[in-house]
Amino acid sequence: MTVAQPDLARPDRFTQDQLGWVPWLPPLPVDEFTDRHWAGVVDRRRAESPYFALLARDPEVLEARTHTDNDIFYNTKGGLPRAERELSAAATSRHNGCVFCASVHARFASHHSKRQGDVQRLLDEGTGITIDPRWDAIIAASVHLTDTPVAFGPADVAALRAAGLSSLEIADAIHGAAFFNWANRLMLSLGEPEVP
Repeated sequence: MTVAQPDLARPDRFTQDQLGWVPWLPPLPVDEFTDRHWAGVVDRRRAESPYFALLARDPEVLEARTHTDNDIFYNTKGGLPRAERELSAAATSRHNGCVFCASVHARFASHHSKRQGDVQRLLDEGTGITIDPRWDAIIAASVHLTDTPVAFGPADVAALRAAGLSSLEIADAIHGAAFFNWANRLMLSLGEPEVP
């Protein structure tokens, strides 16, 4: 059963504004959640999101997905600063055309870096922009990994290292891009963004 959305207010550009997301399949109603579904969303507030309520139909996968997401973006004891983890996800989402994910991660990148103008340029001009050597290297690596994962290799790692990233920081940039390369495709195939 598909959920039709003929009158949806769709965003006409990439933005840092908060967007909604409308699924094309019916989410699991919260009143039907079992203990297993609640364990799958990990954080009960996520059940308010149509996206997570839809993914809750497969709670085991959702739980693994959520723990992976949380570890990539919130476990910042070492490696990349949170702003650059978010930059990696925002660049990947911008390149993949996922307006919703780009808005979320661009907003976080702006918040944590205090560089809203630079992040907005990424959204407005695309992933070929020049900002500074470190951010350029993270964006370029994210895009190359997104385009053809198996083509990403030693030259990409060397470019990140030349921009001053440590091995752990390089791993974090790759994790953010790889996770959102997958997450964008999932989100883009299950629904679409809307302007609230």
